[in-house]
Amino acid sequence: MNVQNVDLKITMETKIVKELLFLSYSNLAMAHSAVDRKQTKYAILNYSIRAKLFKGLKDGTMNIRSLFDDEKIKLSQGLNCNYCGSRDKLSLDHIFPQKYGGTDDGDNLIYACKTCNSSKGKKDLMQWYIDKNKFPPLMILRRYLKLIYNFCLQNDLLNEDIEKLMDKDLPFDISLIPTKFPKPDTLVLTIS
Repeated sequence: MNVQNVDLKITMETKIVKELLFLSYSNLAMAHSAVDRKQTKYAILNYSIRAKLFKGLKDGTMNIRSLFDDEKIKLSQGLNCNYCGSRDKLSLDHIFPQKYGGTDDGDNLIYACKTCNSSKGKKDLMQWYIDKNKFPPLMILRRYLKLIYNFCLQNDLLNEDIEKLMDKDLPFDISLIPTKFPKPDTLVLTIS
């Protein structure tokens, strides 16, 4: 997949952090629904899912689900690298690198082979995928967005202007949160 066709930079449709996260999370739900249905392009149903979720998140009638759901998926996948699928030389990778405040909590840890773990190193997850000219599996992106949302909630950043977070030392790069997603036939939910 050519990342040049994927807009991973912030569009100025959103000005505050929570709107950016709600937009990305809603687009994720749209993409997930299309991938589940093995669609080659997005359809009215997918756009409806996105619109309903975005509206619900903005007006508070819907919420970003907890990381508990992601933990169940992580456990059911077994022992393999979440980035490439390898079952050899597994270790734990911090989605938010420890260097930038990532914790040793299970929410921030996923299995990764030593090759992927070493390659990602201390890079932001999205930066690492951009460097590889790939878009992340949707379930990894979902966990990443939830971690960002929780971090911003705990640090009272959700109502901040996005611009204010650009120069802050955070465990993620706010400018790389995806607001547009590639065609569904180029996406995967997980790597196994």
